[in-house]
Amino acid sequence: MASTDARFFTCGDVIDQLLQDALHAVRTHLGLDVAFISQFTAGQRVFRYVDSDAGFSPLCVGDGGPLEESFCQRVVDGRLPPLIHDARDHAEAMALAVTAQLPVGAHLSVPISLDGEVFGTFCCFSREGKPTLDGQDLALVQCYANFVSRIFARIARERHKNLERHARVRGVLEGQLYHMVYQPIFHIGTGQVVGHEALTRFNAEPQRSPDKWFNEAAEVGLQDDLELAVIRRALADLDQFPEGSYVSFNISPQTILKHPLLEAFTSHPLDRIVLEVTEHASIDDYGVIADALAPHRRRGLRLAVDDAGAGYASFRHILKLKPDVIKLDSTLVAAIDRDTGIRALASALVRFAEETGSTVVAEGVESEQELRVLHDLRVGNAQGYLLGRPSPLSSLATLRRH
Repeated sequence: MASTDARFFTCGDVIDQLLQDALHAVRTHLGLDVAFISQFTAGQRVFRYVDSDAGFSPLCVGDGGPLEESFCQRVVDGRLPPLIHDARDHAEAMALAVTAQLPVGAHLSVPISLDGEVFGTFCCFSREGKPTLDGQDLALVQCYANFVSRIFARIARERHKNLERHARVRGVLEGQLYHMVYQPIFHIGTGQVVGHEALTRFNAEPQRSPDKWFNEAAEVGLQDDLELAVIRRALADLDQFPEGSYVSFNISPQTILKHPLLEAFTSHPLDRIVLEVTEHASIDDYGVIADALAPHRRRGLRLAVDDAGAGYASFRHILKLKPDVIKLDSTLVAAIDRDTGIRALASALVRFAEETGSTVVAEGVESEQELRVLHDLRVGNAQGYLLGRPSPLSSLATLRRH
């Protein structure tokens, strides 16, 4: 149950500030000294958000004490009313040490409910009594407590979804519910296979495209684990590909910076490996990525920028990372035989590659017309359904004989 879990309070800066502002608004409107949101957890009342008058700050976020020794518990179970004009007029309140210690005069407290159970309370109090407080003031506190309840309910639902997503991806990793397929990459001029792109397919529910699995892994902090797992799986097949050809792997900048990546390549010939950084990946510090790859590139590892031309990020990647391979995005290839602007862009990338010593690979080739235009533009290599579909390793031997 979320209401008994302190980890629930990872609301984020925006929500935290919103709740803090709500406390301040209620406290100042009522003219009281302190307002707080508490959580009941493991027999304790813990202060999660606190707003105080500048001259009186007796409570700190994270502090608390036994729930049974609090006003909050007594309001929830009916031993104290939700609106107290002066705690010194109530024997039950005077029996609590905190009444004199703080001290507590006027007091308003409303339970915060979550999933049908009491999560904690939304409370305000002052050092002195305040006889002018009335039912409308209590209704205001109740309104804000309901508002907080709705926020916490949304956070709890999202946290539950995140736990489900995390468990789902963790299950894929632990059960190794994935396998590799490989799409051949051909030299357009000779028709020879020069490499293969390693692609992941998942044997898990729900049935969905690989990019959704990787996106979910990123959302729950398991992107590195999943990318490294499939890279290791594909590396095990490396020596079964023709000599002189390479295998390319999709990878995020975040995973490039992880030490396990270095270990994964230790026993493999780096001159047969290409790492593809996608256009959609955000890179904050290109220098850090370049430094992490530099020793491997000196040993023969090649770097590719994927989805070139799909957006501004790909051009930044090309300029900053100085890749060995530039992969022309399939959305451009799909219109290259009928769109002069796209042909001009592709031609410019080919000229850029020639100047920098890079190779251009056209992705998503599906027609003879596209292939002819790519050949005329002097694009070096290509892959796509026209040339060969992603297939298990066992099916590739037949393809290479044609």
